[in-house]
Amino acid sequence: MQNALTATPDFDPQTFALEAIANNPNLQPSTKHQYTKAVKNYLATGASITDPHALSAYAGTVGSSTAAFLKAAIKVLAQEVAHQVKSGATAANVLEAQAMIYRAEALQAAIKTETSKGSKAHTWLSQKQVSDLLNACARRKSGKPEAGIVAQRDRLAIGLLVAAGLRRQEAVNLKFTDIQLQPVGPKMRTVLNVKGKGAKDRIIPISDQLANALSAWGAVVGGVGFVLRSLGRSLTLGENMSTTALYNLVSKRGGMIGKDGLQPHDLRRTFAHLGYEAGVAITHVSTLLGHANIKTTQGYLNLQVDLGTTISDFIPFEG
Repeated sequence: MQNALTATPDFDPQTFALEAIANNPNLQPSTKHQYTKAVKNYLATGASITDPHALSAYAGTVGSSTAAFLKAAIKVLAQEVAHQVKSGATAANVLEAQAMIYRAEALQAAIKTETSKGSKAHTWLSQKQVSDLLNACARRKSGKPEAGIVAQRDRLAIGLLVAAGLRRQEAVNLKFTDIQLQPVGPKMRTVLNVKGKGAKDRIIPISDQLANALSAWGAVVGGVGFVLRSLGRSLTLGENMSTTALYNLVSKRGGMIGKDGLQPHDLRRTFAHLGYEAGVAITHVSTLLGHANIKTTQGYLNLQVDLGTTISDFIPFEG
């Protein structure tokens, strides 16, 4: 493997794998963290990243999510190997290059993961439940009033997920410079410039209410740097909030309204579902979510086929 890839005897496949993950522009930082962690845990066993038998045996000793992260990390490694081998292929080494690519593909097949059967149970909130969730930010689990800065921060964090449809990573990466005004006819509309998956930018128009909440929060934290900030035990502002902290925030507030296990992505789905129910075209919903494929958006909307009414009834087709 080492000679086919680099033609040097000191090639380290372990380092190559970690660098392939770190340098992949299509992976979010949180995803890179999970992939890197999975690879390092595997390497801690002393096995080689290029040994399919060891990979297979190890995958059988860990949980399904850990195995899935490791499998995905190996896929990134295999793709980078294939890319480098193909770019260096010549008439003289084409057979060796092809063999190298086959070995890389075999690594991907070494780890078996089970795909869950049936539909995964997702959560969508109603408008009332969204209001209840936002109002829950004003109090602690004990029922006592929440500290003002915590309540304001938590309410805004949930707002960015459910009223702007941001992914968790997008929300914690949002900066005040990403909040801009754009003309819409004679009026101005506040928009968020969001960098999504695969470094794909999109513009999300937001309501005046969410814009006002962002402005009020900016006055509290200085209006520069990251929007969502961590808060220490003494309520001192940190530089930015982590994705884990945002996940825990949503889970905590969800539990306060009887929605145990509520996740940030559930709020993103709710954004899509309530918008679609209000009459926003599915193509526009898809654009706002940053989906490359409208089929992904359909999965967010929990769409059910209405057998009583169908588009075909309104087409002037004469038999």
